[in-house]
Amino acid sequence: MGKIALLLLGISSSPVIKVTLFTTFLVVYLIILVANLSVIVLVRTDPQLHTPMYFFLSHLSFSDLCYSTAIGPRMLAGFLIKNKSISFYGCTLRFLIFCTLAGSEWLLLAVMACDRYMAISNPFLYTVKMSGKVCSLLMAGVYMVEIIDALINRILTFHLCFCGSNEINHFFCDVPPLLLLSCSDTPVSELVIFLTLGFIELITLSGLFVSYCYIILAVIKIHSAEGRFKAFSTCTSHLTAVAIFQGTLLFMYFRSNTSYSLDKDKMTSLFYTLVIPM
Repeated sequence: MGKIALLLLGISSSPVIKVTLFTTFLVVYLIILVANLSVIVLVRTDPQLHTPMYFFLSHLSFSDLCYSTAIGPRMLAGFLIKNKSISFYGCTLRFLIFCTLAGSEWLLLAVMACDRYMAISNPFLYTVKMSGKVCSLLMAGVYMVEIIDALINRILTFHLCFCGSNEINHFFCDVPPLLLLSCSDTPVSELVIFLTLGFIELITLSGLFVSYCYIILAVIKIHSAEGRFKAFSTCTSHLTAVAIFQGTLLFMYFRSNTSYSLDKDKMTSLFYTLVIPM
């Protein structure tokens, strides 16, 4: 398997649709690059933004930038070139980068919810409780968990036998199309992947739910309407990102592989690979 090139079929084979999609996603990817790089540079260079909230935001932008870059340029190239092959090791590397950094976004969104609770519930002690050391330890924990998760997913997915077709009906090397492509028995791999992802998802959703319960209780105690509005407004974009990101990931990964429809699921994948980072 290691010497066999894989073929990424991409999103569409229609020349007219390819031109439209290439133009659209080129603009999307450029926005991702400019916006996320701007956030990272601004947070690093402006002393006024050296706060926990912007520290986590810069790491969110870093994750978005890196995992979209692992997917976006190769997808864009697929619209222009006839050679759609990708080496096994290239496929593995992109999978590890995507799995690690997209997965870290799950936990990071939960950490950011906890950060918002600390800021709203006790603003005077916020910078003390969320010190630089605490923030760094939280981020180290997020990346450590997701590196382990990515390695488990990589071992369980890429150790399978691919003795038939080498065509992946997708625009990147993702778990569902690889499981469908394999001629091995996949129930054990599916179960372990489901359990590891389910455990991380349980931690993430629990953290989000508990944090926002406390946030709501804290906001209710704020007497002024302006104060309540300001507190809620700091959470709006975060909740929007959580809803879209978590919704598409739950739809994609928490199903049996017999229910996959890759032509439709490719559209769903675009949300968490390119739309969310944008």
